[in-house]
Amino acid sequence: MNFPTIWTEWISECIGSATTSVLVNRSPAEEFSMEMGLWQRDPLSPYLILLAAEGFNVLMTSLVATGMFHGYHVGRNDGVTISHLQFADDTLLLDGKKLC
Repeated sequence: MNFPTIWTEWISECIGSATTSVLVNRSPAEEFSMEMGLWQRDPLSPYLILLAAEGFNVLMTSLVATGMFHGYHVGRNDGVTISHLQFADDTLLLDGKKLC
């Protein structure tokens, strides 16, 4: 998706090396590492899911365009080909060759 290298390094750093500190009497205590990294309710999580979903969408669109994957054709005259459906973090792949 042509993100600048420095930006991808920042995201990688956020995911891989999360540290936090607790305020004790309004003063920050010593930092400690987060053991599990990015978690489900993390504010960054939805954006990372969107980035992955958009990358997957671009990949599937190019696979259909090159004929490496055949979507399911709906309609007769001006029909549409559906290769995948995505909602939140769910993905459904529809291969027309396998259905026929």
